Amino acid sequence: MKLASYNVEWFNTLFDDDGALIDGGLSGRHGVSRSEQIAALGHVFRSMDADLIMVIEAPDQGRKRRTAPALEAFADRFRLRAREAMIGFSNDTQQEIAVLYDPDLCEVTHDPTDLGAPRFDQTFGIDLDIDAQYDEIRFSKPPLEVQVVTDTRSFRFYGAHLKSKAPHGARNAAEAMRLSISNRRKQLAQAIWLRRRLEADMAAGHDVILAGDLNDGPGLDEYEKLFGRSSVEIIMGDGSHPLFDPHACRALQVRLEAPPSSARFFIPEENRYLEALLDYLMVSENLRPVAQDWRIWHPFDDAACWRDTALQKALLTASDHFPVTMTLAD
Repeated sequence: MKLASYNVEWFNTLFDDDGALIDGGLSGRHGVSRSEQIAALGHVFRSMDADLIMVIEAPDQGRKRRTAPALEAFADRFRLRAREAMIGFSNDTQQEIAVLYDPDLCEVTHDPTDLGAPRFDQTFGIDLDIDAQYDEIRFSKPPLEVQVVTDTRSFRFYGAHLKSKAPHGARNAAEAMRLSISNRRKQLAQAIWLRRRLEADMAAGHDVILAGDLNDGPGLDEYEKLFGRSSVEIIMGDGSHPLFDPHACRALQVRLEAPPSSARFFIPEENRYLEALLDYLMVSENLRPVAQDWRIWHPFDDAACWRDTALQKALLTASDHFPVTMTLAD
């Protein structure tokens, strides 16, 4: 069984209110038309050929729009095996978390439990700034929890998109620092909340896989030194019931070599690209013996993507993130 995690930038702009693909006009990606992005995404999804795909920044779910029909229309256009879609708790950001899956291979159910910590559509109390006062934290994008059942196994599949640390709205350097620290506190609180739910699931004997964009990684910025650990390290755990992702482990260990990266952003003021490891597929201990073939579909770092010029171009056109895949052996 092949699993994937893919953050698709501005996926929502490719659909009308009825969930049909729009082939005319510009997409949300700079200098890319809707037709170009749709074709590129079709090429990437067909090349991955995954059975179970956690889609980050999926099309909007709202009063007029529906995520699942939009994703299923996309899957139908490109004849994907992963052709049915499901979301959990919707949000107000026009960036949903959804799963595409092959119904011939697995049954998928939205299954938010009450293990370990509040459900992700509720609030989580934690003292953020060590003032002996509990702060109530909410997810702007509540993680998705699904139960996956196949002929040979069942497991819990989480999808997450943690809050960005960017200091939006800062008017000067001091305000940018204050906002960055505040946002980092909130993100780490979300990571703690997510970790408690994951750990409770594993303690109950469930196999667990976490997919998504954690907007954080070891060594990503200077605020990690201030707080000691990245949210990735919190979620992976360092005691009982750890989660494993080889790319995250390598990033934690490397010193002189370049760490893996799964996203590429242009920095206009510096006229260069920033690369970062933001996207993960983490597995619980019981799944490690059967989890294999982790791959970041990076257009320059992955040899197969580099040799396939059409796929390389599609990856660069489709999104500012690249898919991560992994296989569970039978």
